[in-house]
Amino acid sequence: MPMLGRRAVVLGAAAMVGTPLTAQPDPWVGVADRARALDQCRAIVIRQSGAEVLSQAFRGPSMGAAVPVKSVSKTIVAALTGAALDRGELPSLDATLGEVAPNLIPSGADPRVAGITIENLVTMQVGLERTSGSNYGPWVNSRNWVANALSRPFVAEPGAQMLYSTGSFHILGAVLSEVSGRSLLDLARTRWGQPLGIDIPAWTRDPQGRYLGGNEMALTLDGMVRFGEMYRMGGQYGGAQVLSADWVARSLEPRTRSQFSGLNYGYGWFLGQAAGVDYALARGYGGQVICTVPVLQMTLALTSDPTQPARSGGHFGDIMRLIEDDVIPVARRQLG
Repeated sequence: MPMLGRRAVVLGAAAMVGTPLTAQPDPWVGVADRARALDQCRAIVIRQSGAEVLSQAFRGPSMGAAVPVKSVSKTIVAALTGAALDRGELPSLDATLGEVAPNLIPSGADPRVAGITIENLVTMQVGLERTSGSNYGPWVNSRNWVANALSRPFVAEPGAQMLYSTGSFHILGAVLSEVSGRSLLDLARTRWGQPLGIDIPAWTRDPQGRYLGGNEMALTLDGMVRFGEMYRMGGQYGGAQVLSADWVARSLEPRTRSQFSGLNYGYGWFLGQAAGVDYALARGYGGQVICTVPVLQMTLALTSDPTQPARSGGHFGDIMRLIEDDVIPVARRQLG
């Protein structure tokens, strides 16, 4: 090759290297930046169409560590309620405490306690005085958590309104143990932990040895997102039907409404809408969140400092704006 021709080829190649094609920015980077800016937020994982599109830890434990998910535990107990219905251990959501677990009812309880239904429990519409908030400490310091919760005065009729109360889910967990003859830990491990490939550590137990229903469970971010994906896919995971599609669909229908957040509530899931898109939310103290958006084929798991409060006017409100104003719009654009 003549010298001039060789030089032209080299210069042409150098020009191509110096002017690369414009790279398309990753839209999830902006979501990560906004999550990182939330001081209490520790980590976030997002899957869309089955693929992990974002996974970052900003502070706190490593991504693979099991962390307290607080009241996300309630959503897990709700899933175990569906599993008990699928297996015929519970005849229906209309079944009452007096019918399926009369031994749990303490002597001297209001006669209406026997008529509390499984649906009342899983929607926290029991009507009894709450055990959450300022009542939580005295409740967990009592000698019998189930009896204490069921001995409280009625402040509303069963089924009339949502009264957020961990005691309702602890009673529900005790019922599930009664009808199955197995501990709540065993049920969680075998009925959704194993099918989803999730390790579930043992957690807090009451004075009678019952695992706490509705609080103190621990999961990894991956475990949280797998649980949300199971609901997004109609109860399926890894080709297996872990929960019936009927239970999942019924769980994501509004049954009542939270007086605190204003969100609707199904069976263990808070339900909201942003830009015409429905989403389901599992929420725990401090800002532990699983959010699944079936129409956008997306599930998010987010953890925060479990020792700090996360109110609707504070950190939880920031998380909601992140989901509604950033995550959902990006997920919508990614689907085209």
